[in-house]
Amino acid sequence: MQKPDFNIEEVNKIIRGRRSMFVAQFKENDPVDDAVIEEMLENARWAPTHKLTQPWRFIVYTGDGLKKFADYQADMYKMRAEKNGTPFLEATFQKFKQQPLKASHVIAILLKRSEGIPLMEEIAAVSMAVQNMYLTASAHGLAAYWGTGGPTFWQEAREDFGLEGEDALMGFFYVAKPASDTWPEGKRESMDEKVAWIRE
Repeated sequence: MQKPDFNIEEVNKIIRGRRSMFVAQFKENDPVDDAVIEEMLENARWAPTHKLTQPWRFIVYTGDGLKKFADYQADMYKMRAEKNGTPFLEATFQKFKQQPLKASHVIAILLKRSEGIPLMEEIAAVSMAVQNMYLTASAHGLAAYWGTGGPTFWQEAREDFGLEGEDALMGFFYVAKPASDTWPEGKRESMDEKVAWIRE
């Protein structure tokens, strides 16, 4: 394979320009083309992965699938409150039922463990896959964010998502067209206090 001719200015631009945009910033009822989501997932496939275990798995909810996911997490929230004797908040129930419907696509992010690989390396691989999705979404001018609410840490959801052993549900990636042409400003602290150089 010939060495690719990368454009470092464009690489810097997309990395430093990527932003999280949340449901309040979504344009509703204007779905993203499935081909764009497929491109995001294809780019996820090219994330670094030790021993090529490729531990990422994704479930894409769109169309009527969004309602299926929304109803699932709302009903699961209610069931857990009843079972565990924890407070049930109608506002939270409605949030679970309504938020996914405002997205174009919601992508469940799963980690499927491979034997002999440190868990940290598998988590890092899935995280880098999601970063590739983030960058691709930003390149298309889309609003997107990675959330770890809802069923992410609910033990009862593991079987529903086909998880075993050290497999993990790592959250949900929400994608939509943005409601505004205004792009969020980025905020980062200086690297001066976060990097140490050892030169001799």
